[in-house]
Amino acid sequence: MAPAFSKAEYNNRIDRVREAMQARDIEVLVIGDPSNMNWLTGFDSWSFYTPQMVVLDLVNGPFLMTRLMDAKAASFTTYLPESQIIGYPEHMVQQPDMHPSDHVAGWLRDAGHGTARIGYESDSYYFSPRSLHALQTGLPDAKWVDADLLVNWVRAIKSDAELAFMYQAAQIADIAMQVAWDGAKVGVRQCDLMADITAAQIKGTAEFGGDMPALHPLILAGEAATAAHPMWTDAKLEAGQTIAFELGACRKRYNVGLARTVHLGADKPAALIDTAKAVEEGMDAVMSSLQADAVAGDVHAAWQNVLDRYGLEKKSRIGYSIGVAYAPDWGEHTISFRPAEPTIVPENAVVHIILGMWMDGWGMELSETLHVREKDCVRLSAFPQHVHVVS
Repeated sequence: MAPAFSKAEYNNRIDRVREAMQARDIEVLVIGDPSNMNWLTGFDSWSFYTPQMVVLDLVNGPFLMTRLMDAKAASFTTYLPESQIIGYPEHMVQQPDMHPSDHVAGWLRDAGHGTARIGYESDSYYFSPRSLHALQTGLPDAKWVDADLLVNWVRAIKSDAELAFMYQAAQIADIAMQVAWDGAKVGVRQCDLMADITAAQIKGTAEFGGDMPALHPLILAGEAATAAHPMWTDAKLEAGQTIAFELGACRKRYNVGLARTVHLGADKPAALIDTAKAVEEGMDAVMSSLQADAVAGDVHAAWQNVLDRYGLEKKSRIGYSIGVAYAPDWGEHTISFRPAEPTIVPENAVVHIILGMWMDGWGMELSETLHVREKDCVRLSAFPQHVHVVS
């Protein structure tokens, strides 16, 4: 194994994060989000169920702080020398009277950061209140600064190397969606179809394999189609059902999303025909309005104008920035497409536009992962957008 990118690529990312730190007068940054840890160093291990973090100051690092038994993974997924891989002792794991962050606090103190302005990620799934409390208790003279999403915003702009992996992930997503279309038949159990889809996501293509996406594939069938994120069951698909598949693929931890709809029965309901027409027109309107320096709220307005013509309503946002991620979410928590959102969309952002319509007793979805370019945007997927009818 080897890191996913060149050392120069990671060095560039470190430089960009340090620039963002300096702009906010942060001397030391503690990163607890495993997605950001991966993006900054390449570290890739299913080890985030115990405390781990990356520490970066304006001169030294990054330093990886992880459980001692997981530190070895850094030797083949990162370029970090041994001096920058800090494994905390095993006896500190899941103890009531001590915490791994006690060890990290001692290391920070010994490194001369006892009185530094230290930024931390306040809303990461994996950086717990107890972890922060232990750090602050161990470094009482430091100035703690909320630096949530600092790294996320830096990584919103993708390099050519990152885009290459995302285009590859889209190829895998197309294969997985074809499995969904081919396997959606009356009498097929949802769990059996999900097993085939998951296998396709991991198998990938003949040239490259896939990772497990940060968001597990979802199937919205029957009553479950009225909700946004239901899990599959062992129920069988039924005649007359409209089924939405929300899935995607992942390559070197880079995720793309893809949603499509299947109808089991030759006679599509009038409501489905009209809604599908509106959603497809809405996607065209979104793509026509999305380019570098577009305002996210204006992109949403293009969609809303189509909905207004059809007399339809969608209360949730229609998209977000996407990229490196681990479960439970593949979004970057930065760019969102919703009414009056003032965020300016940068060139080479990648966003997932998902037009899900959850109606009374049924639902449908259409989504695209889009590469934002200087004067337009392009689909990463080549999969057909129409509702697939299985007669």
